[in-house]
Amino acid sequence: MTALLRFVHLLALGVWVGSVVFFSFVTAPALFGALPRDLAGRAVSVIFPRYYALGAACGALALLSGLLLGARQAAWGRLLAAEMALLLLMTGIVVYAGRVVLPQAGRARLALLSPEGTPAYDAAKARFDALHRRSVMLNGTVLVLGVVSIALVALQKPRP
Repeated sequence: MTALLRFVHLLALGVWVGSVVFFSFVTAPALFGALPRDLAGRAVSVIFPRYYALGAACGALALLSGLLLGARQAAWGRLLAAEMALLLLMTGIVVYAGRVVLPQAGRARLALLSPEGTPAYDAAKARFDALHRRSVMLNGTVLVLGVVSIALVALQKPRP
């Protein structure tokens, strides 16, 4: 049973971090490089809800499997406790990005349909750009924390 839990745990982490890497370094650059900016933005808008749902599901699965692995041990080590804290933070970030930042960015993006150069457009552009920066920062944070989490898993020795 422990081997199955470790497998699920590592699979959830690997899929999660891999999806962040693939989206950030392959999908988004390819879309924005091959399509007009507006069309690429619309394509990314369709991908994002699934992207954040996948991250939340992987986070929940990694947390659950990690907690179950910890429960099977006589005592929790510092590495496992640190990993669980990182996974909780990562999952919180993904849920916040998907439930709060994404809808706000969608509304700001719709407001960009105002004619360029108008106060409404300028305000929407400033709002969208700020939300985009926040989204990129949150995504980068999840990526870094995910890599650290994988390293913590690799360093852990199963405890009796």
